[in-house]
Amino acid sequence: MDNISSISIFGFIANWSPFFFIFVLMVTLVYFLVTKRWYREFEGGRPITNKESAIFIINMVLVYIIYGSPVDLLSHILFSFHMLQMAFGYLLIAPLFYAAIPDYLQKYIVSLPVVKQIFAIAKKPLVALILFNGAFSVYHLPIVMDNLKMSATAHYAVIIILFVLALVMFYPIFNKVEPRENHMNGLFKMLYIFGIGMLLTPACALIIFASEPMFRTYTNGDAWLSAMELCVPAGTLESLKGQGMISGPEYFTGMDPIHDQQTGGIIMKIMQEIFFSFMLGFIFFRWYKHERKDEDEMTRHSLEEARLKRELHSQFR
Repeated sequence: MDNISSISIFGFIANWSPFFFIFVLMVTLVYFLVTKRWYREFEGGRPITNKESAIFIINMVLVYIIYGSPVDLLSHILFSFHMLQMAFGYLLIAPLFYAAIPDYLQKYIVSLPVVKQIFAIAKKPLVALILFNGAFSVYHLPIVMDNLKMSATAHYAVIIILFVLALVMFYPIFNKVEPRENHMNGLFKMLYIFGIGMLLTPACALIIFASEPMFRTYTNGDAWLSAMELCVPAGTLESLKGQGMISGPEYFTGMDPIHDQQTGGIIMKIMQEIFFSFMLGFIFFRWYKHERKDEDEMTRHSLEEARLKRELHSQFR
C-alpha cells in the first residue's frame, strides 16, 4: 500500500507522542524561568537576548518534530526517515543549543560534576571527533542496529549517548565557555567541520552502495514488528497484528527496501552538506570579523604609540 498517511492506524499516541510533547514544554518552561527570572542566581547572569530565545524556541520545535511527531514513527518504518532524523538531531539540533543557551548558563552546566567529566573530552577535539563518528558508524552496523531496536531501553540509551557525543563534538567550535584564546582559530574550526564530514562519509557510502538491504528491522516482517514496539503502544500493535492488517513496512510504501536504504544514505549526505555549509559560512565570517577587529586594534595601538612619541619628542625640543 503506497500511502504513508496510513500510519494513522497506529493511533494518536504513537503518531504525536503527547508525553514527549509535555517533556518538551517542561524543558522550554524551565529554560525561560532560568533565563528570564532566575538568571541573577548564576555568576555572570544576564537577561536573555531575543536572538537566543528565538533560536531556543525554534530548536525545541525541531526537537518535537524530529522525535515526537509522525516523523519519529516513520523513522521506524522507513530507513530514509531514520536517516533524516539522524541528520537533523545530531548535525543541526545539537549545535543550535550552543547558540540558544547563554554563556553563563553554559558555564554552569559544564561545571556540574558528571557533565564536567564528559565535556573534558572536548578539550581534545580529535578525540571528540572520533568518538561521535565512531559511535555513529558502529550504531549503523546491521548486527548492532537490528539488536538495539529490539530493546527500547538499549535503543533510547544509545540515542541519548549519540546526542551527548554530538554536543561534545561541536563544543570546540561553538561553546561560549572557554576564553577566546583557548579556542581553535577560524581555519582550524573549518578544517574540523571538514573532518566531521570526511568521517561520516564511509558510513553513508556503505549504506548508499550496498547491493542489498542491510537491516532486518526494515525488511523482515517479524523483526520489523518487534522494532515497532519502540514507538507503538503494545495493545495497539497486538490489535493490528491480530486483525492481519500489517506485516511489514511495504504496507505503507511501494518503495523497495534497497531504494529506501539508498535514499536514507543520500539524505544523510545531502543534509550534512547543507548544515555544514552554513556552519562554514558562519565560522568564516566570524573569523574574518575578529581578524579585522584585531587589525584595527593593532593599527589604533600603533597610531597611539606614534602620537605619544611625537608628544614626548616635542617636549624635549
